[in-house]
Amino acid sequence: MPDISNFDISQTIMATLGIEVVEYTRERVVATMQVTAKTHQPFGIMHGGVSVVIAETVASAGSYLFIDRDRQKAVGLEINANHIRSVKEGLVKAVGIPVHVGKTTIIWDIRIYDESGKLVCISRCTIAIIDAAS
Repeated sequence: MPDISNFDISQTIMATLGIEVVEYTRERVVATMQVTAKTHQPFGIMHGGVSVVIAETVASAGSYLFIDRDRQKAVGLEINANHIRSVKEGLVKAVGIPVHVGKTTIIWDIRIYDESGKLVCISRCTIAIIDAAS
């Protein structure tokens, strides 16, 4: 299995938002993030775009478990999100499960939960597998 700790995320959106991958297997990828003022929209709740960022982070990172990293890259192709409930503070957890692993695309189901285990967002993300030279 590839070691994602080799990636320098210090200057990425993951570092900016405090997204941390805490479980990393082919069956399931889990990331957490603390909801703070920097993740809020003007009404003091987590911005829906932040849910999309954490969902695509899980899908993109997880897709690297299925590709030849010397020859291929995994990049977002399509994502959607249904926002179920708002979150003002606390830790959110994004759980991604691959539902289709093909040669050119990988489709992920990502569910985001608040600290009490309540569903915050459901997302589906399609990852394209492209040549590393692209």
